[in-house]
Amino acid sequence: MIPLDLADLAHVLSTTAPVDARVTADVEVDSRLVQPGGLFVALPGERVDGHDHAAAAVRAGAVAAVTARTLEGVPCLVVADPLAALQALASYVHALDPEPLTIGVTGSSGKTSTKDLLAQVLAGFGPTLAPQGSFNNELGLPLTALRRTADTRYAALEYSARGVGHIAYLCGIVQPHVAVVLNVGSAHLGEFGSREGIARAKGELVEAARTRAVLNADDPLVLGMRSRTDRPVTTFGTSAGADVVAEDIRLDDLGRARFRVRGEQVRLQLVGEHHVSNALAVLAAVLGDVTDDVARVAALLSDARPVSRWRMEVTERADGVTVVNDAYNANPESMRAALKALAVMSAGKSRRTIAVLGPMAELGDDATEAHQALGRFLVRLDIGQLVVVGEDAGGIHAGAVLEGSWGGESVHVPDVAAAVALLREELRPGDVVLVKASRSAGLERVAAAVLEDGLGDSPPVEPQR
Repeated sequence: MIPLDLADLAHVLSTTAPVDARVTADVEVDSRLVQPGGLFVALPGERVDGHDHAAAAVRAGAVAAVTARTLEGVPCLVVADPLAALQALASYVHALDPEPLTIGVTGSSGKTSTKDLLAQVLAGFGPTLAPQGSFNNELGLPLTALRRTADTRYAALEYSARGVGHIAYLCGIVQPHVAVVLNVGSAHLGEFGSREGIARAKGELVEAARTRAVLNADDPLVLGMRSRTDRPVTTFGTSAGADVVAEDIRLDDLGRARFRVRGEQVRLQLVGEHHVSNALAVLAAVLGDVTDDVARVAALLSDARPVSRWRMEVTERADGVTVVNDAYNANPESMRAALKALAVMSAGKSRRTIAVLGPMAELGDDATEAHQALGRFLVRLDIGQLVVVGEDAGGIHAGAVLEGSWGGESVHVPDVAAAVALLREELRPGDVVLVKASRSAGLERVAAAVLEDGLGDSPPVEPQR
């Protein structure tokens, strides 16, 4: 946070400062995170009302609280809507001179991984602001923007959408200079109704771009967004006509990609060929606006490491069992990408591959067919063992059986505890285990239990409440 007088922030919110003070620490919505000199925003919620914790925030050192009503013993900036106030403060603080060059990223999949790559590359050129994990909605975006400092030169931000108009709304809080659209897939298809509907929503970022749009030339729906801006457009992909093209793509025995771009070699540390597209998006985003040094960007990409948890997070046990935890989220496209990476990790090594898969949420009427298609796809990859977890994921098992899985190659279990029990019986040294599902399935508990088993005896896994 840039240190600011409370009176100046009160002026932004069209209210009155209750005390003469200066905000020198971050703005928080969780009283437990407040630091001395910070500002607390009391957000009402279905289960927890921030107003009930404002006094605790002040005791922790907050100079004041942004509230919807006066609270006894608490210096309050009283506003009509604390969330709208938080967003207004974010717009004001983020735009203070010198405003950081802001690169916004959206897409049906890969947003967080690309943002993490982008942030690490930008940090090689100057102080960079980026969210932790997937802070990409109407609350996470402003909280991230408020964390900029006076020396922040660059910002790598995510923009998510649950419907048409959501990204446009977020761009009203922080408008990106450069807009990056990765892909249009099937994530949240149940909410949007069609991939064309998803494209309409994602394209709002392109419309908001202040200087340039960066589009995936390999995705026709993304490439079609060039008509939605009068700003320059840079394309990336494996297509020969793209502005930034990956050539000579190869994978090592851990599924990490290497490729050449404009004569320079990139060796990614992230697992999965799909990260080639993410890396190209980063290259296309920074070349021109940040630097013209392709070699330096290639080197920074090659040094970049996985940052956010549960996204193709690879850990090896002492006995050689490798666990790939990709349990943060799932849709048909990301499932296929993860399964391809799993298949590559066993190639030439005779390692048994085990896919532990849960449901893909928010697919609407296409859910049944999408799950069955995934089961068929998995069998064609020759994955050694499939463990399907949960009733909602049953279509994956059905698809695998219909495609030819038999003799226990595909097993359907009711919950996480049953999946862990099965793995404890079946795992042997050298196996490679992929764990993936939508976040609501909680399959990260499977990965955690399997890794704990590598350290010794583990307690039973309790059902999720």
